[in-house]
Amino acid sequence: MNSTSPQNGPAPRLTELSHGGGCGCKIAPGVLAELLKRAAPMPAFPDLLVGSETADDAAVYRLNDEQAIVATTDFFMPIVDDPYDFGRIAATNALSDIYAMGGKPLFALALVGMPINVLPHETIARVLEGGEAVCAEAGIPVAGGHSIDSVEPIYGLAAIGVVHPKRVARNAGARAGDVLVLGKPLGVGILSAALKKGKLDDAGYAAMIAATTRLNRPGTALAALDGVHAMTDVTGFGLLGHLLELCRGAQLAARVDYAALPWLEPAPELARAGLVTGASGRNWAAYGAQVELSPGLPAIAQALLTDPQTSGGLLVSCDAASVPAVLDGLRTGGFDQAAVIGSMAEGAPRVVVE
Repeated sequence: MNSTSPQNGPAPRLTELSHGGGCGCKIAPGVLAELLKRAAPMPAFPDLLVGSETADDAAVYRLNDEQAIVATTDFFMPIVDDPYDFGRIAATNALSDIYAMGGKPLFALALVGMPINVLPHETIARVLEGGEAVCAEAGIPVAGGHSIDSVEPIYGLAAIGVVHPKRVARNAGARAGDVLVLGKPLGVGILSAALKKGKLDDAGYAAMIAATTRLNRPGTALAALDGVHAMTDVTGFGLLGHLLELCRGAQLAARVDYAALPWLEPAPELARAGLVTGASGRNWAAYGAQVELSPGLPAIAQALLTDPQTSGGLLVSCDAASVPAVLDGLRTGGFDQAAVIGSMAEGAPRVVVE
């Protein structure tokens, strides 16, 4: 690969060109909530089954009694310097929203913003190749897209899928007594912070790439289980933020068993060394008032629980009888660290971590 920019200077690292990376680039949840409050009320559309009301992962529009379209878009700045890995992570993350709604992806459109006069064109091509490789793995084409010349490198997808209208996995569907199952280990934001500071070893990098490029495709089958009531994926707002979205959607409380949470190694160790993201603090500032952390938790618990995940795991709310099938579906799909992490209960929307 060409190691020089179009201006013949040394080619910069991808992460040097961005002020943030991955899902840590998301607008802070508190700021986003204020912005959305100013939006004009949307008129009712009877066939719009899922819009923006419950912070779901994608919009769902009913075509007929058997089919509904699932539509989403997701893009961000680089979380890694390898352009092929960046493309793979961004595409995996975007398609996750289709799977989290219980849908099956049909095709994608590429969203590309690149500093054309700064990055080697070979580097940009490798980003696109990474995204195309993931879409090929998902069995869908990249059918077009849009590109701009931007100051920071940006890549992602608009993804379109299909789902049965009665099998849409919504945030609002969780029920009191449901068990919570998490598909992927946590800690991506912490590992990415360590990478940017040159403190992530090869094993840690390999673990991060393996997690962030594994498609959440079991979501399609999980949503078809009668006992699965709600599902989302854990991304930029961290585990607590996305669990609170389930709580608000269903008007329930949640309990999390901290000891049961799966971690990417060495995320806890790196967090103890102070390698956390700024997004973690912004997340806590936005929703910490709705969280109760038990006194016996380690000092790093808050940072770990609010850590922004890029291309994170599915969070499934299901009845107790369905737990074996959910875990089997995830583990058969390669999610070896899938685990039961808590439960839903009656009460005002909040999360208690014990």
